Amino acid sequence: MKSIAIKGQIREGLGKKESKKLRSEGKVPCVLYGNEAPIHFVADAGDFRPLIYTPNVYLIDLEIDGATYKAIMQDVQFHPVDEQILHVDFLKTTEEKPVKIDVPIRVTGYAKGMRSGGKLKTNLRRLRVKALAKDLPDTISIDITNLGLGDSFKVGQLKLDNIEFLNSKSVPVVSIVITRAARAAMGMAPIAEEEEEAEAETEESSEE
Repeated sequence: MKSIAIKGQIREGLGKKESKKLRSEGKVPCVLYGNEAPIHFVADAGDFRPLIYTPNVYLIDLEIDGATYKAIMQDVQFHPVDEQILHVDFLKTTEEKPVKIDVPIRVTGYAKGMRSGGKLKTNLRRLRVKALAKDLPDTISIDITNLGLGDSFKVGQLKLDNIEFLNSKSVPVVSIVITRAARAAMGMAPIAEEEEEAEAETEESSEE
């Protein structure tokens, strides 16, 4: 997995008042967990743009007052109105201890079901995995070439060395759904309004 560098400075004061002051200065309050005691520090808000505003996932090289740490971003909090970054939690990684992280999915190929009028439905954008930091991939590729109409590629079908997938094995990652046009071409009955609403609810719940 690719890495990105962030420099920080140890925080001298804690509390809401101090955090508000730091944010007004363009700083982001942060905490690094995984040591004997959490490390409270601040970093420039601009340094987080290539880390947060991207579909990619990175390992982070943290430099805090000259000391360096390998870490992953565990949580980020935003202001509910202006989307200002309020706080970021990091987790220190080691060579011996596996980490849990969400890795983006990359779909490759052109499904044979799409050639018959089907439509690709992406149910999951990322997958939760557990692995050593050195084994984490940048993306998880799924080849949909052999998927026909109504077929799905489920989590349980994924096999990667040294990677444990934490999502339920029965969850479909991508599906080739049968469209109205495909149904008509195949002489199938149209979907009833109630069934369409149920399918829409299923899609929404799958993406959450």
